[in-house]
Amino acid sequence: MQQDKDHFHGGDRIAAALKTHGVSFIFTLCGGHISPILTGSKAQGLRVVDCRHEATAVFAADAASRLTGVPGVAAVTTGPGLTNTITAVKNAQLAQSPIVIFAGAVPTVLRGRGALQDIDQQMLLAPHVKLFRRVKRLRELARTIEEAFAVACEGVRGPAVIECPVDLLYPEEVVKQWYGDAIGKGTSIQDRILRRYLNRHFKKMFAGSRDALDPRKREVSVPTPSHSCVASAASALAKAQRPLMVIGSQVLAITSEADRIATAVSQVGIPVYLSGMARGLLGPEHPLQMHHARRRTLRESDCVILAGVPCDFRLDYGRQIRRAATLIAANRSAAEARMNRRPTITAVGDAGRFLQQLAANPLASGRNWHDWVAKLRERDLAREDEINKRACAQGTLVNPIRFFRELDKVAGEHAIMVADGGDFVASASYIVRPRGPLTWLDPGAFGTLGVGAGFALGAALARPGSEVWILFGDGAFGYGLADLDTLVRHRIPVIGVVGNDASWSQIAREQVKLLKDDVGTVLGRTDYQSVAEGFGASGLIVKRDDEVSDALAAAREMARSGRSVLMNICLDKSDFREGSVSM
Repeated sequence: MQQDKDHFHGGDRIAAALKTHGVSFIFTLCGGHISPILTGSKAQGLRVVDCRHEATAVFAADAASRLTGVPGVAAVTTGPGLTNTITAVKNAQLAQSPIVIFAGAVPTVLRGRGALQDIDQQMLLAPHVKLFRRVKRLRELARTIEEAFAVACEGVRGPAVIECPVDLLYPEEVVKQWYGDAIGKGTSIQDRILRRYLNRHFKKMFAGSRDALDPRKREVSVPTPSHSCVASAASALAKAQRPLMVIGSQVLAITSEADRIATAVSQVGIPVYLSGMARGLLGPEHPLQMHHARRRTLRESDCVILAGVPCDFRLDYGRQIRRAATLIAANRSAAEARMNRRPTITAVGDAGRFLQQLAANPLASGRNWHDWVAKLRERDLAREDEINKRACAQGTLVNPIRFFRELDKVAGEHAIMVADGGDFVASASYIVRPRGPLTWLDPGAFGTLGVGAGFALGAALARPGSEVWILFGDGAFGYGLADLDTLVRHRIPVIGVVGNDASWSQIAREQVKLLKDDVGTVLGRTDYQSVAEGFGASGLIVKRDDEVSDALAAAREMARSGRSVLMNICLDKSDFREGSVSM
């Protein structure tokens, strides 16, 4: 049916609002409840990327938001479509990623009456999002989208969900026909009452349907730390002998300021550890950045700045920092800033802005900690020598340490690394050096497996032309395997690397040691490259160290030619991360 374009349906209105908010693509898995959103988006020039699992769509939206600063958008159908997203939504919440999800819903008049896939979606999702809105009238759509984008971005950022009933999305004349069929032509009192009720409901729902499209975008202010907090931090830093900075993902909440933040860190001039999305902030090699022995260095430091990093399990709940040390916490969340350890100075606000303000204070950038930096650099180099020796060890299959050394040598200048796994990926984080700001994507504090395909999809679209690598553990690869099909169908070339040691190694290592049983941790030496070929990608298998270099070169060439490729790396067992368990 050709629609009169003076009379826009709900999907058209959503698409127009998305364009106003700078959205270029929408991730989805189709369903009849949301079809008008997809057709409307395509008509408005948005790229519609359909995935093989709803979680992948949300992971892709998450990655796109992290790299562009514009909330990523996913549309999923009602019931199981939305419940399939919960892990990905929770991951976005804990990673503080601003995303907006459009959830289909049953017709407004059938809610709570046993319609197909009718559940209380708000009850399920509300604990995991900043905003859940159920739209009841067509004219509410633009205003609700404006609110959702603003709430997702303000303060501590996170997900927002807009529930859109199916009868609000389709063209008015189509829905009118549905209602007419439901009413029937009976003449009883009950029939007439029902007809009157549905007609009134219909008019209310579509009131304003002929209004012009006029979506608006609400400006969101950046929470800025107070000048007094910054001054106190600068004064404390000026007195320190062994200062240290730990920077987390939240520092890059304002993606457009990444270079200015990197400059500020250099100006402050103290040693720094980068974690999460902050990896790569200072480039692959920087004299202030340390990579090893963070726990030991924290215990030696007399002044510690935590920029966008809470004292959670990653910092041993704050126990890695000496009680006598001055602790400065900069965080958008007051609760996270004070988690498990009360800071000496708390700067509530954007952590990236805090670092820029700190660098501008003469007290903070006027000192030289050359001897302290040199000591830590010497320690770092000693650990690098140990890793190099491990990389030279010969075995039957591929040495994972040597593999990562080779990968780090050949990855492109602007390569983006997506991390999806346990032991294999954690080893990579010690060895592979991200090329620059916003070139490392990992799930964040939730430690979710299965982010790889979605993150790569979002990254490749957000940074067209970039060389995108996915580092998969063989356990994690099982979650997103089918979305190789998505990458192939949409002609999005990425290079997937599966570290195949036929085990959930991160779990098995401690389980076998403590409980003397590997039950549940054993996988097969699966021919993952053949599975990739079945989806239309290229596949490579690597079984020996002397095959690694040529295979990496071949994979890069395939990706440059526009083909996704999967490398199945058959690994020797490794004790590189012996004792590394986080709880």
